[in-house]
Amino acid sequence: MAVRGAEGQRESGWRFLLRALAHRNYRLFFMGQSVSLVGTWLTRVATSWLVYRLSGSAWLLGLVMFCGQIPSLVLAPLAGVLVDRWNRHRLLVVTQVLAMLQSFALAVLALTGAVEVWQVGGLCLVQGLINAFDVPARQSFVVEMVDDRADLPNAIALNSSMFNVARLLGPSVAGGLIAWVGEGGCFLIDGFSYLAVIASLLAMRLKRTPRVEPHGEVWKELKEGFRYAYHFTPIRALLGMLAVMSVMGMSYTVLMPLMATQVLEGGPSTLGFLMAATGLGALGGAGYLASRSSVRGFGKTIVRAGALFGAGLVAFAVSRWMAVSLVLLVVVGFGMMVMMAASNTLLQTIVEERMRGRVMSFYAMALIGTAPFGSLLAGALAARMGAPVTIGVGGVVCLGVAGWFGVKLPALRERVRPIYERLGIIPEVGPAKD
Repeated sequence: MAVRGAEGQRESGWRFLLRALAHRNYRLFFMGQSVSLVGTWLTRVATSWLVYRLSGSAWLLGLVMFCGQIPSLVLAPLAGVLVDRWNRHRLLVVTQVLAMLQSFALAVLALTGAVEVWQVGGLCLVQGLINAFDVPARQSFVVEMVDDRADLPNAIALNSSMFNVARLLGPSVAGGLIAWVGEGGCFLIDGFSYLAVIASLLAMRLKRTPRVEPHGEVWKELKEGFRYAYHFTPIRALLGMLAVMSVMGMSYTVLMPLMATQVLEGGPSTLGFLMAATGLGALGGAGYLASRSSVRGFGKTIVRAGALFGAGLVAFAVSRWMAVSLVLLVVVGFGMMVMMAASNTLLQTIVEERMRGRVMSFYAMALIGTAPFGSLLAGALAARMGAPVTIGVGGVVCLGVAGWFGVKLPALRERVRPIYERLGIIPEVGPAKD
């Protein structure tokens, strides 16, 4: 396999898989974010373990996760309008500094022994407010770091790879660190890890582009964004599918402490291994997408990955053996990542540039903003029916929505085809695949 890369040369093998790193700004971001994301996963695992240790309540565990995710649902659409108006690079520097301070605050509370569940919930809410602006800004900023638009799908896939290497390393290390230095030590390490991504952002050399002055009131632009996303069927279908998958399927991570302790009869290390298995599968999924030279065929890929994700969750819910559960979570992670990253790539490909910030905020809202309801629902159901049944029900729903998207796929192809022709992804004559 060989394509023309950023330098206009034929590339193959591992150079092809890493072609987006030829862009200096993206390479800086990739290195800085790789360090920071490991710390982020340390905090995620440590937070869930801390809340469960302090409360012993599945309901409170779900409630704290709700606090960290609900701002993305409430504020993401407004944040998307502002991302389309503001300098995305400066906005990212601000959000990363604020996130660093939030991690240090968690560390101080945990290390001094003064931490309580309500404090953790409050600081998770603060992080959620930061993420409401950070996620759409980061997603939209990718196109500014990659000069050759042909390398955009690879950059998105590498972002997913970076995220999942961190998912693999972070939870694996977190299990041991929680036992060694406690949750507070994990929060402290996370705080310092933000320095890497802040430094990478400040070291970038960006082209100065004419600033587009706002052409309307914020609320009118917000309404315009909603209207655009709703009336363009492919975007509406992708966002709807992701929202259902998030609510019913991805909330399984909230119940991991229960699965580790009650079902598999383990401790912090067991939790770390379970999360790492998901990360390993997701890393494989991101690697698979990075090997793709085109977005053609991504529609079927999303359907298959969504079905694999749902089936893996059902099987994991039934398993009572550690080794089997680890294998199944590799499958779950692979399906989840391919579905999410392929959907992201399609959205970034077909969206109009002037709508990019708003559409990516809707993506964040569908994937992250709806998750609070999944967390609350998972916590409530698990308290009544148990974690395995809750995860199994979510898997069945995910299988159903993957089937629904598959039925809609032929009609969606016809809507996407003119965009692919304009971008040169497919020839103007001949059958199209999306």
